[in-house]
Amino acid sequence: MKWFLLTLILNLGCSQNTDSYEIKRKFMIEDQIKRRGVKDEGVLMAVRKVEREKFVPKKYLDLAYSDGPLPIGHKQTISQPYIVAYMTEHLQISKSHNVLEIGTGSGYQAAILAEMAHHVFTIEIIPELAESSEKVLIELGYENITVRTGDGYKGWPEEAPFDRIMVTAAPNEIPEKLVEQLAPNGRMILPVGGSIFAQYLWLVQKDKEGIVTKEKILAVRFVPMVKE
Repeated sequence: MKWFLLTLILNLGCSQNTDSYEIKRKFMIEDQIKRRGVKDEGVLMAVRKVEREKFVPKKYLDLAYSDGPLPIGHKQTISQPYIVAYMTEHLQISKSHNVLEIGTGSGYQAAILAEMAHHVFTIEIIPELAESSEKVLIELGYENITVRTGDGYKGWPEEAPFDRIMVTAAPNEIPEKLVEQLAPNGRMILPVGGSIFAQYLWLVQKDKEGIVTKEKILAVRFVPMVKE
């Protein structure tokens, strides 16, 4: 019965109604995120607040809260809600942190990060996506997000070091320049792998002495990370 009601709600013809989106967001949190083990209240609060439908192309609005990634153009996607929450939880973000995000995409992940961090610096290699995501983020009132068009492999040296780094596209291996830009006691999470059938999330940590450890934590599928 529960899943019948969920399916009914997710497919209502009134799906573009604000109240309907609110209902869908609550179901998404309960059935896609909390049920799979995400517990950090800061992450859950951020996901409750950020309106995912604002970051989805109009033709996919009815699927804004579906359990999977969605196309956003230019062969890119907005990530599955659970993966967004899972990656964010593993960064252990606090309000004092400056965060670097590689792969702005729609801007949804940047908004989630901005709800929890001091400032988010986000890089997008596709100019059209950088422009559209920045427009949406400004319209939504985010003043602690800076968007740049550029090559994520290079990071953002003039703003480094970063307390936290998140990469939302998959390089073949962990970019050393990003490791270098990670602050002591910093954490970075990213998918790694040349094939979508052989990718894993890695958690990279740098202790207060600068010693780096790397841990493979979850099989995933992401679009490839590209260079200029």
